[in-house]
Amino acid sequence: MITSLANKTIKDAAALKKPRERKKNGLILIDGSREIEMALCARVEIISLFYCLELIADKSDIFNLVDSEKRIEVSAAVFKKICYKENPDGFLAIARPENKKLSDLKLSAEALVVVLENIEKPGNLGGIIRTAYAAGVEAIIINSAQTDIYNPNVIRASEGHIFKEDIASASIGETIKWLKKNKIKSFGAATIGAKIYTEVNLRGRVAMVLGSEAEGLSKKWLEEADKLIKIPMKEGIDSLNVSVAAGIIIYEALRQRTVK
Repeated sequence: MITSLANKTIKDAAALKKPRERKKNGLILIDGSREIEMALCARVEIISLFYCLELIADKSDIFNLVDSEKRIEVSAAVFKKICYKENPDGFLAIARPENKKLSDLKLSAEALVVVLENIEKPGNLGGIIRTAYAAGVEAIIINSAQTDIYNPNVIRASEGHIFKEDIASASIGETIKWLKKNKIKSFGAATIGAKIYTEVNLRGRVAMVLGSEAEGLSKKWLEEADKLIKIPMKEGIDSLNVSVAAGIIIYEALRQRTVK
């Protein structure tokens, strides 16, 4: 059991709390048994599994899913140095995520896609991913990411579903070209939209495009989206939380696809 805070393995793990270290090493932190189990089910490569028996309240199958040579027992003090959560459950993994490109995405004939531009807050990004997975969205495309896609707070807010959803990063131009090539109609969510989101046909191959919390969609997307749609709001309210807006529109698309 590692008990020293000065241990090199522990220092290296703690450094991954910083985005630049995660990017430099191509590694991420997965904090929590539920999230780790999701990653394992999605066949994410686990490099190390840190655990603290003092903090583990419930039995877990994780021990049986990770090779013994990758398991590292640590003291409570050491675990709290490397973990991200305020109230950790005693499991934390270092993993190597799969960074997908647009060409890696495989879609059905009725694919529902979500495009997110300039999303800044990890909680919002994670919340959208969780909602998208629940509603059967087949792919999420990130344009101009303002937060690390695998930020521990994104993973937590998605409840680990980030590992089960197909997510690719691309420029706006690449995304527009890819959507047209794959005959996917794009609907940009904007307050200047001519149609309310319930008044358009969201069946078939469709992409919902949502912009940043502060600025909304860029001029490029406002010009290039096939249609601009809006969510009706009372006078004096000019925007919704992007995670809430995404949920509203995604579930309208699901309703249209399931109603008889």
